[in-house]
Amino acid sequence: MQTLTLKRPDDWHVHLRDGQVMQTVLPFTARQFGRAIVMPNLVPPVTTVQQALAYRDRIVEAVPAGLEFEPLMTVYLTDNIDPKEISAGFKSGAFCAAKLYPAGATTNSDSGVTDIRKLDAVLACMEELGMPLLVHGEVTDPDIDIFDREHVFIKRVMEPTLNRFQGLKVVFEHITTSAAVDFVRAQGPRVGATITVHHLMINRTDIFRGGIRPHLYCLPIAKREQHRLALREAATSGEGQFFLGTDTAPHAVSAKEAACGCAGIFSAPTAMELYAQVFDEEHALDRLEAFASLNGPAFYGLPVNDSTITLTRTPWVVGDQVVLPGGGALQPFMAGETINWRLSE
Repeated sequence: MQTLTLKRPDDWHVHLRDGQVMQTVLPFTARQFGRAIVMPNLVPPVTTVQQALAYRDRIVEAVPAGLEFEPLMTVYLTDNIDPKEISAGFKSGAFCAAKLYPAGATTNSDSGVTDIRKLDAVLACMEELGMPLLVHGEVTDPDIDIFDREHVFIKRVMEPTLNRFQGLKVVFEHITTSAAVDFVRAQGPRVGATITVHHLMINRTDIFRGGIRPHLYCLPIAKREQHRLALREAATSGEGQFFLGTDTAPHAVSAKEAACGCAGIFSAPTAMELYAQVFDEEHALDRLEAFASLNGPAFYGLPVNDSTITLTRTPWVVGDQVVLPGGGALQPFMAGETINWRLSE
C-alpha cells in the first residue's frame, strides 16, 4: 500500500497553550485533525464558562485560512468548583468534558484535585448530564514509584469512583500500562482510553539511551517494553474503547534541556505520519481509520468528519526545530529521524 485515505481524524487530547506559542503550534494540529479536545491547564486554568469561551475564540481566530478546525473545550476541575458552572457549561456547549488533574501530577496541575471525594457532587452532576470525565490517571503520593503511579491510581481512585458512579462516562487519558489496557476493556463502553503516539514508539529505556534524552520525558512517563507492546496491541485492535489522543505538549527547548526539565513531548508536527508508521509496522493499516477517525466520535456522540486526509508512503526527515516568534524554539518528536509516511497537503 503506497497511499492511505482516511476520514479526517480528531485529536482527543491536545495542549495548545496560549498566545504566541498557541499561534505557532495550532497549525500543526489543524492541518491533520478536524477537531481536538483542548486541555484547560493554562495559567490561570480554565474553570469558568466565560474563560472557556474566550479561549475558544482565541483558538478559532488563530486557525490558518483555508483549514476547518473545531476546538472542543474542557473545564479544569478543582476541589471547590461549582456543579452549577459545570452544568451550565455543558448544556450551553461551552464545555464538552471536564478534566481531572490530581494536584501536582503534571504541567500546571497545582490547582488540581487533592481528593477525588471532594468532587462527589460534581461527578453526580456529570453522571446525570452524560458529561465525560477526562482523567490524568496517576497518584501523586511521593512514596509511590513514578513507574507505578498509573497502576496505583487504578486501584485507589478509578475503581472506587466508577463503583460509586456507575453511569459516569470516563476517558482514561494517555494510558501507559498493560494494567490500564486490561482495566479499560473490563469496564465496557462507558470507559474509553486515549493512546499517544510516543507511548506506542518509546519505552523507558529510550529516555536514557546514549545519555539522558530530555525531549522524551513526559508524564505519565514511558514504561517497560512489555507495556509499550500492550498499548500497540490495544491501539491496533480496532476496539471502540481505544482512540487517538496525542497529548502533544510543547515546551521550549530551553525548558526541556534544563536542570529541572519540563514534562511533555511535542508530537503535533508528525502525529498522523507516526501513527501510520506504527500501524504499518503492526500490519494493521486497515484499522487506523477506526482508531483515528471513528472510535472517538462514537464515544463522544459526535458525527464522523465528512472530509478526508491522505497519507503517502514517502520517507522523509523530520525537521530539527520549530522557531517561536518571541525567541526560542520547540523540538518535534523524532526530530532528525527518517519516517516512512507523509501527510499529503
